[in-house]
Order: sequence, then C-alpha cells, then structure tokens
Amino acid sequence: MRKSILYSVAILILSFFGTNNLISQEDALLNNCTNNITAPFIVSGQPFKAFITGDEVAEFHTTFFAGSTYRIAACSAKNNDIIFSVYDSKRNLLFTNKNVDNASYWDFKVEGAVECIVEARLDNTKATSGIAMLLVGFKSNVQDK
Repeated sequence: MRKSILYSVAILILSFFGTNNLISQEDALLNNCTNNITAPFIVSGQPFKAFITGDEVAEFHTTFFAGSTYRIAACSAKNNDIIFSVYDSKRNLLFTNKNVDNASYWDFKVEGAVECIVEARLDNTKATSGIAMLLVGFKSNVQDK
C-alpha cells in the first residue's frame, strides 16, 4: 500500500514537471515562429501545432481571402526540419517548402477566397519526432496599391 502511494506521488510529480517542460518548449517555438512574422505582417489567430513522429503528417485547414498577403511560418525545435505543403480543397499542390530547402516561411497572395489544407511533416533526415507549429500572418494589400 505504501509503495503504491509513493509510486502515485512520484508519477504526479514527474507528470507536472514533464508538462511544464512541454509548455516551455511550445512557448519557445511560438517565439521562434513569431520572429518570422514581423511588421508589416500581423499574426492571425491561434498557432496550428501537432506532435508528430516518423512519417506522420499533421493536417490543418484554413481559409485565405483576397485583399491580403499571407505568410505561413513553420517552426520546430530545429531549424528547417518541417516540410509544409499547401493544397487547395481539391488537393492541388499550391506550394511546398521542400523545393526551397525547407524554408521556414512563405509569402503569397490569393485572387479570391481559397479554402486550403496545410500539411506539416518532419524532414526525417533532420528529426524523428517533435512539435510542428505553423503560424499564419497577413498584411493588407491596400498600402501596396
């Protein structure tokens, strides 16, 4: 009985510290991603994040609207180890950073409203597991005219 209580307390303590470590890792990732979305871009909404391992793919859905330039920033614990791809709703590939050395962000404009699927995966030559985080930023195209 006494051993089971000690084990339970030990598990609770380890869980608490493990959770705090994970939260601090996410905070660091958020700061890194935010550094890629600087003025005149404004971060929109919440970050998309997922813990992925091996060949897993995280899938996020979002809509982009005409009248803005967007920036998608991808971050993880290591630089340039996230491969992200943007597809339209019919799964036509619009962009992948795999073709540009896993660049950590991409800027683009859309002609009209476009529902998109953004996939994120690890570059298995650089990492085998970790948190993938994507942020979307925008700037108005009004000042571009």
